[in-house]
Amino acid sequence: MTAARMVLLLGTGTVARIVGSAGGTASLISYPALLAAGIPPLAANVTNSVAFVAAWPGSALGSRPELLGQRSRLLRWAPLVVAGSAAGATLLLFTSAATFGRVVPFLLAFASIALLFQPQISAWLAGHSASSSRFLLPAGLVAVSAYDGYWGAGAGVMTLALLLITMRQEPARSNAVKNMLLGVADVTCCVVFVLCWPVDWAAALPMAAGFLAGSMIGPSVTRHIPGNILRISAALAGLGLTIGLWAG
Repeated sequence: MTAARMVLLLGTGTVARIVGSAGGTASLISYPALLAAGIPPLAANVTNSVAFVAAWPGSALGSRPELLGQRSRLLRWAPLVVAGSAAGATLLLFTSAATFGRVVPFLLAFASIALLFQPQISAWLAGHSASSSRFLLPAGLVAVSAYDGYWGAGAGVMTLALLLITMRQEPARSNAVKNMLLGVADVTCCVVFVLCWPVDWAAALPMAAGFLAGSMIGPSVTRHIPGNILRISAALAGLGLTIGLWAG
């Protein structure tokens, strides 16, 4: 790993996590950067997942105002996220990425469209039984966490869409919860990968440093973005990634 590639990974990691913390798709930036650094696709996916662990403490520090009063929610949902992420990471180690890769664009498109039309969906849910939302949230967290453990790109868009649809609170607060839950998922799949896969630490460490820096800056960016802009930008980022995957 040359000095130029380390600087590339550090810089792109910072920018990617700012985008991710503010509701976008961080892997849309970080994953191509790892490929540009000469890392094969599957190894780049694992490296990206391992490096993302560094974003968790930065997001926690940067999102303290938005996380006030949300401790019980995070503790209640964390076991679901751990179970889903561990299952997804294990699936990656034992199955072909090509098979799941064909499904990924459809999942991303669904989540992005749901996020784009979140106000209408929330209004519909408000007029129906709350039991559907209570079932949707835990089931969705397990599914999205499994996706995050397997591949991860776009998991932030999916999680934010799920939280905005099922939780009636400000987008910035839902975004902070999303960052914390993704942190739990990232730590879980990281443990699986470190134990079972030869991680490219020369690439993971500078990328992780960038993620840490970007995650501390991102929440402050979120506070100055109107909720609709955050929601629409995240949805368009997901659709952009979907188009890129279909084109590739």
